[in-house]
Amino acid sequence: MYGLCDCNNFFASCERLFRPDLEGKPVIVLSNNDGCVIARSNEAKALGIGMGQPLYQVQRLVEQRHVTLFSANFALYGDISRRVMATLRALVPNTEVYSIDEAFFDLHGIGEPLDDYGRQIGRTIRRNTGIPVSIGIAPTKTLAKIASKLAKQYPKLDGCCYMHRRQDIEKVLATFPLRDIWGIGRRYGKLFDGMGIRTALQFVQLPQEWVHARMGVAGLRTWNELQGVECIAFEQMPARKQQITVSRSFPKEIESLAKLDRIVAEFAAACAEKLRRQGSACREIICFIYTNRHREDQPQRYESGLATLAEPSASTIEIVKLTRTVLQQIYRSGFGYKKAGVTLSEILPASQMQGSLFDPVDRQKQQRLMETMDRVNRTYGKGKIVLAAQGTHPFRMNREHLSPRYTTEWDELPVVKAE
Repeated sequence: MYGLCDCNNFFASCERLFRPDLEGKPVIVLSNNDGCVIARSNEAKALGIGMGQPLYQVQRLVEQRHVTLFSANFALYGDISRRVMATLRALVPNTEVYSIDEAFFDLHGIGEPLDDYGRQIGRTIRRNTGIPVSIGIAPTKTLAKIASKLAKQYPKLDGCCYMHRRQDIEKVLATFPLRDIWGIGRRYGKLFDGMGIRTALQFVQLPQEWVHARMGVAGLRTWNELQGVECIAFEQMPARKQQITVSRSFPKEIESLAKLDRIVAEFAAACAEKLRRQGSACREIICFIYTNRHREDQPQRYESGLATLAEPSASTIEIVKLTRTVLQQIYRSGFGYKKAGVTLSEILPASQMQGSLFDPVDRQKQQRLMETMDRVNRTYGKGKIVLAAQGTHPFRMNREHLSPRYTTEWDELPVVKAE
């Protein structure tokens, strides 16, 4: 048996932890630069506010119904996520963190009743962290995903759905939307809509040969998982990312190459830091910039460029230098750029790097320098040591509704005042 622990409306729940006055009231969390809705409380969903909807489209509704807005506070959400996952690890044999608000756990060898076991997990996480979670338990990871969604939808399940009997699984699949199945995706959703196949049970009833021919091994894996056959392995260690991207939209269009250069250097440095954190190095760097696609009255440009490192590297110095070179090649004057980003690809473990006899860079010296820079920034705060190309004033997003970093900054700790 597998379980899935899914935090309910996670970003909104994190904000409510320190604002108990918002319980039962509509809350939404906004994306970078306060552009779109990325999280909603149940009350906000009931008002018809959609996921990913631009703020300007719901601004009047927000004002009329007194919806509380928050800018995305990823420092807070990341720390609360670590606390949730730490509690979960203490309660189950093995875990696999799937995202910031979801984790699979392995229940092989755990005795019945598993539904009581799941409810105990949910209650303990709520008690230790304040975050409400939904627990789904089923024979496969795909079915556990479905079970966790049911645990959210039906309060009578008391936070845990244990779906294991064949007849119960078929009953659920008969009404469960195929588009909501893990692994189906938008492209296959359109294909099946055109065929009149809209439920998970209709998909399961398709011939195995047809699924394999049209969807390949990945589709066949999902087909088997829905029938209770384990096909998706349990990973106790998170896999290394095969691409690392840092990108942002700007509050206002930027025309100056000098301003873009500083911002792109900052993004490249952040990518390099993430690369070292997972013990990897990269061979390729992609830099991209583009204009505001919502401004039909202005000329549009989408520019991107790729550069290859002579030797795989995780050095901020090398990655920033090459990224700036690419930016100079793709930049075109006379345009207002609304977004920029940097992507590192061709990623491999640093331990598998094979050096060159003709490499002009002292790799050991550069590795020591990067280790020192990372250590200082971890100890004294992000951005204490940066490259000159990044400038002394880091890029700031438009976050007018940002809450304090209650759990990660001493100066922003909650204060209780005596009456």
